[in-house]
Amino acid sequence: MSYTDGMLKDGALKGKTILVTGGGTGLGKSMGLYFLKLGANLIITSRKLDVLQNTAKEMEVSTGGKVLPLACDVREIDQVEKMWTDAVAHFGKVDVVLNNAAGNFISPTERLSSNAFNTVLDIVLKGTSNVTLTAGKYWIKEKQAGTFLNIVTTYAWTGSGYVVPSAAAKAGVLAMTRSLAVEWAKYKIRSNAIAPGPFPTEGAWSRLLPGDLVKKFDPAKKVPVGRVGDHQELANIAAYLVSDYSAYVNGEVITIDGGEWLMGAGEFNNLDAIPQEMWDMMEASRGKKA
Repeated sequence: MSYTDGMLKDGALKGKTILVTGGGTGLGKSMGLYFLKLGANLIITSRKLDVLQNTAKEMEVSTGGKVLPLACDVREIDQVEKMWTDAVAHFGKVDVVLNNAAGNFISPTERLSSNAFNTVLDIVLKGTSNVTLTAGKYWIKEKQAGTFLNIVTTYAWTGSGYVVPSAAAKAGVLAMTRSLAVEWAKYKIRSNAIAPGPFPTEGAWSRLLPGDLVKKFDPAKKVPVGRVGDHQELANIAAYLVSDYSAYVNGEVITIDGGEWLMGAGEFNNLDAIPQEMWDMMEASRGKKA
């Protein structure tokens, strides 16, 4: 057995319906795929319906499971509430919410516009609170047990330069996770979080660090175990935390980063080495508007 193998037994999530925000690509897609393999029904959401539909079709073909793609901008509460209503109408219930949708800029903070700063806050913190409140209120009203799993990051507690809005937003999500774990446990609603280290997804690192910067700031070099994470490793932890095997785990954040944050707090602090001219090039490459 290797770290690329699935951890839970077949059928471990049978009968559960799981909603994954940001589920059409990247880590959300990988976690959702494993949930399907374990017998769950799946709802995937993001802003791009065509991406969701393609992912849903691909997932259903490879697993034989049922996937509902629903377009939703988590920043807009009206869209979130409609998405939730449609999901419940389709499957009859939703048992688990995985808050995975995120956005980020790597930039000196003084170079960020108010709009750029608030965009990250709105997607990560406001988006998570919108989905959490919508689901939580429904579960409480219907007297239905539920589980929240939120994707945070280790710099939610260490902080980190060059990703300040993300750090602030993720810290808020972590505080909400722990707070609701206490407040809503009486309703049989659990809340936990995962703080992943570097788990590269297709195109993600090249968008954040274009050109030769990807090689210069190779995230594997900061990880004591000497490599980045495999998506299945994250999916294993996520599946455990949304399963009944973790029924006594509540208000916890599990770090899966190979020891990275212990080696150097602040995941992007080393970007002090980037000269101002390189920041100019990075801004130009992503088409920043004044």
